[in-house]
Amino acid sequence: MEVDVFNMKGEKVSTTKLSELIYEAPIKVDLMHQAFVRQMANSRLGTHSTKGRSEVSGGGRKPWRQKGTGRARQGSIRAAQWVGGGKIFTPKPRSYEKAMPKKMRRAALRSALSVKASEGEFVVVDELKIDEAKTQVMAEALQAVAGEASVLLLVPENSPDYEEVKRASANLANVKTLLASYLNIRDLLSFDKVVAPLAALDVIESYLG
Repeated sequence: MEVDVFNMKGEKVSTTKLSELIYEAPIKVDLMHQAFVRQMANSRLGTHSTKGRSEVSGGGRKPWRQKGTGRARQGSIRAAQWVGGGKIFTPKPRSYEKAMPKKMRRAALRSALSVKASEGEFVVVDELKIDEAKTQVMAEALQAVAGEASVLLLVPENSPDYEEVKRASANLANVKTLLASYLNIRDLLSFDKVVAPLAALDVIESYLG
């Protein structure tokens, strides 16, 4: 697959070939869904907790005698039917983690990248550089490259060369800056377009190729 390469002004400067193994892979919707659900489940903390009858303080004494009062029999004021009593079948801390083999996770990434590439939503730029580390400058650059779409901006590495780009895009609501080596199915499916410099393509190919 051959795609155009743009500069940060939205001007075409060259073309490049994308790997068939990554950007023209079989599109497996079920696999992408499974990977997405796994990632969302693994991000849950699972720290929810409520107290049962045995954990609520008080209620050690029987409220009234068993017979002769005309009222319903009660054993504790901390039973579930009492205000302030313990709860029944309520959540306890647990792990929501789902397992998925690395081979399947990477196949899901290839499927998502293939969808983006086939629909023209994978934009390649020659390099990520802006004149000033200002939000307005970054917004204008992304407007030229991706239009009004929300953007996942892939950065090849953590280095001083990309600090200005990361700082300038931090306040843009529809833009997320992500290391290419941290590419994941949730971010791929959550943003309209992916903008990646040529250097980021090498990073992606190093572990998906």
